[in-house]
Amino acid sequence: MNFNNLPVFLLVVFSLLTSCKPPVQERVDANSTTVNRSLIETNQYMRERHREHIMAFAERAGWEMTETSTGLWYEILHRGNGPAVEKDKLVVYTFQTRLLNGKVCYAAGSEDPKKIISGKGNIESGLEEGLALMHEEGSARFLVPPYLAHGNFGDGQCIPGSAVLLITAEVLEVKR
Repeated sequence: MNFNNLPVFLLVVFSLLTSCKPPVQERVDANSTTVNRSLIETNQYMRERHREHIMAFAERAGWEMTETSTGLWYEILHRGNGPAVEKDKLVVYTFQTRLLNGKVCYAAGSEDPKKIISGKGNIESGLEEGLALMHEEGSARFLVPPYLAHGNFGDGQCIPGSAVLLITAEVLEVKR
């Protein structure tokens, strides 16, 4: 190679490298009516599939459960004689969270119960909604669809994505 032509060679290489443009990519407008409609339809489909799954599970188990407007299924096992769980009250309760295959994921017993301020959102929204249906000394079971628990991705530990949860709970104490 003749080094007298090196500057010309480098100029040609530099020109070729800088003149290349990446391919044009089509942008998808996230606010488009078509995309929004598709997402809404998908969510409605998934919600209905989870509802059918929950109904079939409860029927096989012989449980008489009630569905709330949000899609939480519950059965009050024992009403309890104490005060009702209300917003901003301290609620002391035991619980067990299981997958529908029976695997226990989380639990808190009477020796180390869970304590929350009701209505503050520090737990799954389905469990929070379920506890609000209860009274002190009461017990219940809940079938919680994924959109009221850990959603499409799970909790990254024990609960997989899109899991329906079976939660049993007993309210030990309700106080200000």
